[in-house]
Amino acid sequence: MTNQITTTWLGEMKFESTNPSGQKLFIDAGEEHGGKSDGYRPKALMLSSLAGCSGLDVASLIKKMKLDVSDFKIDIDAELTEEHPKYYNKVAMHFHFYGNKLNENKLQKAVDLSIEKYCGVMEMFRQFAELKIETHFHKKE
Repeated sequence: MTNQITTTWLGEMKFESTNPSGQKLFIDAGEEHGGKSDGYRPKALMLSSLAGCSGLDVASLIKKMKLDVSDFKIDIDAELTEEHPKYYNKVAMHFHFYGNKLNENKLQKAVDLSIEKYCGVMEMFRQFAELKIETHFHKKE
């Protein structure tokens, strides 16, 4: 399967990028690099892609396993190398599940399936970054 996108310069440091879903997003540099911060930063967008890819896997598994989860979020902290071209060499992903009836074993299995088997973006990150993944369970009253 091939994905095709088109990214069009809108002047200064801003671009508009299409997506196979038909949606568009904007990419822009920060003011310190001549932009207006009027869009996503490219490297940060990679982290959103990582969280989104794994999040979709886990959400699908939550549904298939009929798990009771009130809220779910993924926090990512990533370190860039010092030298150019700067890239993420250390990435820490934190999966947070909230609810009063969390099945911690099944939720951990869902996270494990995503990170070990299903998430292609995770596999891409493995090629250049050290990944650390943690799962956190938060009971809601």
